Amino acid sequence: MKNKISIILLAIVWFALSPAITNAQEKKTEVGKVLKKTGNAVEKGAKAVGDKSAEVAVKGASKVADQTYKGKMAPDGSNVYIDGKNNKYYIDKKGAKIYLKASQIRDRPKS
Repeated sequence: MKNKISIILLAIVWFALSPAITNAQEKKTEVGKVLKKTGNAVEKGAKAVGDKSAEVAVKGASKVADQTYKGKMAPDGSNVYIDGKNNKYYIDKKGAKIYLKASQIRDRPKS
């Protein structure tokens, strides 16, 4: 008898609370949509900051460890560096070292 009463009470509580549970789930999806829209902007901003940080860090390390090729520039107009194995490279906007062929290195205009 106790089991039947407890099952009936549990069913009554379940049916009474089910609309509240459904509404809570709908609110979560609306918040999720808003976060998804703003999340893309935040993600793009964070990626831009990360890329710039990497670029600055690698350029700083290159200035200390490697030589700068005087009077020369990369295809994008940035400095050309020479590493210990006499390879020429420049640092792109994402902080990656891009190695150059001799034909890609340009003379820097005199100012």
